[in-house]
Amino acid sequence: MRALLISLSMLIFSSSSSFAEETAIQEVISAQIEAFKQNDVETAFTFASPKIQTMFRTPENFGRMVQSGYPMVWRPRDVTFLRQKANNGVVFQEMQFFDDAGIGHSFVYEMVVVSGSWKINGVFKTKASGVSA
Repeated sequence: MRALLISLSMLIFSSSSSFAEETAIQEVISAQIEAFKQNDVETAFTFASPKIQTMFRTPENFGRMVQSGYPMVWRPRDVTFLRQKANNGVVFQEMQFFDDAGIGHSFVYEMVVVSGSWKINGVFKTKASGVSA
C-alpha cells in the first residue's frame, strides 16, 4: 500500500511539474507576443535566447525582422497554443497564429532553459497553414 501511495504521489508530482513547465513556456511566448503588440521590441528581445540575441545584435534589428517577415506574429488577431514535445532538454511548442484576414499560420517555437528561465531559441513556420478562424 505504501509503495502504491509513493508511486501515485510521484506521478502527481511529475504531472504538476510538466504542467508548470508547459505553463511557464506559454507565459514566455505570450509575454513576447504582448510586447510585440505594444511595439516594445526591447522587452520582446529579452525573451530570446542568447543565440537569437547574438544573431540579431539589437532589439531594433530583431523587431524589424519579426514585423516584416512574420506580420501574423507581430500583430496576431488570435493565437492558439497546441501541443508541446520535449527532446533532450529542448521543448517544441506548436502554435497557430491567425492574421487580420483570419487565416491560420502554423509555427513551432523552440524553447530552451538559460540560467533557469525559458527562452525562445527559434521560431519555425510549418507547412500546415491556411486554416481559417
